[in-house]
Amino acid sequence: MRVDVVGNVNEVRTIDIAGRSAVVIDVLCTTSTIVTALAYDASAVIAVETVPQAKQMEVKDCIRGGERFDKKITGFEVGNSPYEYMTAGIADKTIILTTTDGTRALIKASKGKHVFAGSFLNVQAVAAALCELQRDVLLLCAGNQDEFALEDGLCAGCIIDELHRQSCSSLQLNDLGIVLHQAVSQCKESIPELVQGSVSGRRLEKLGRVHDISYCSQLNLLDCVPEMGEGNRMQPYRGIRGGKMFKLM
Repeated sequence: MRVDVVGNVNEVRTIDIAGRSAVVIDVLCTTSTIVTALAYDASAVIAVETVPQAKQMEVKDCIRGGERFDKKITGFEVGNSPYEYMTAGIADKTIILTTTDGTRALIKASKGKHVFAGSFLNVQAVAAALCELQRDVLLLCAGNQDEFALEDGLCAGCIIDELHRQSCSSLQLNDLGIVLHQAVSQCKESIPELVQGSVSGRRLEKLGRVHDISYCSQLNLLDCVPEMGEGNRMQPYRGIRGGKMFKLM
């Protein structure tokens, strides 16, 4: 299995994605938010690129959420903090979500054979899904305003580490994948501190959102693997054999 890591959304090409299992990673906070919303029984999350598109979209029983440059969008019910989605009111609702980097990366990855949302929260479950599918993999770090984001890279390294642990197949990594896997092998216990000290982490800390950093830095809290389907609609991956919910191996 070939596993390539791409450092930010602007670096990925369609040829890198086609026919692969793609995992989009935006730890702070888009993919962490999507995993959490589905774990709290939202019916789906629709990734939308622009604010006008999100405002114009008409979907039954929907909630509009998202941010631009870490600020909740005026007129939207919720922003991009996972804690805003940890309520009973989210159940059976469709979330229309647009964010600065994460949803753009998801839409860019939509040409993949399978497109998943990955985060620290669901590393083990994502790796299990990738092992089940046995396709070449693209780990797309959304990045921070078109630059590499440390937290996304560390999450990619954790997914690679978990693929090795699950012995899913012989892995061939690109250079960035090798570096990130080696980094994680040296600092896995320090991930929360590294995320807090990252550019994105420091920015959220200034906004009083340390709780988001702490939550999004937790490994393997959830077993939900969001998969993108038609219309950029993300719902829990049910595995090759189907079933109510994909579970950890």
